[in-house]
Amino acid sequence: MWNPGFPFLAKEKARLSGFHRAFCIYSHHYRGTPENPGLVLGLDIGGTCDGVAYRVGPDDWQGVVDYLNERELIGYAYKPVAVEVLLGARAQMIEAYTFVADPGHPTYAGDLGQECSADTIMHAQGAGGLNRDYLINTIKQLETHGYKDPPLRLLLQKIEYMTGMIDQGGGI
Repeated sequence: MWNPGFPFLAKEKARLSGFHRAFCIYSHHYRGTPENPGLVLGLDIGGTCDGVAYRVGPDDWQGVVDYLNERELIGYAYKPVAVEVLLGARAQMIEAYTFVADPGHPTYAGDLGQECSADTIMHAQGAGGLNRDYLINTIKQLETHGYKDPPLRLLLQKIEYMTGMIDQGGGI
């Protein structure tokens, strides 16, 4: 949402039904290591997801698809799909290109539960930095767009609690 990395004509709030935002994919490079994997977000089956849809010009479409495929399909459990999303401002359904979690992929973590997810994120770091910074930045960006994601907020609260325990010598 905050760094699409491609040219676009407009962006608009959108809602996707049938999928929800979840820390459901292990990261062995960007937010973790093979020895200590982190977790990254994916669109997992069920629920709804509020986010942003980008309108891309017809001359840029294929280049944007190629760029996104190269960026998103390397090493992670995503598969490209065309989905129907509801644009917020116009209450109009459109077809959008996105990536959803692939439960058959070896790096698909699924629902680990809040406690295990918090512990994994709290202790992971990869080439992209601390896994918890990814969570914090995601929440900030969602809130910048006016979205609240209670499960992500709860995950952050658990991590903040764990951080306090470490800072106080609690030995987590």
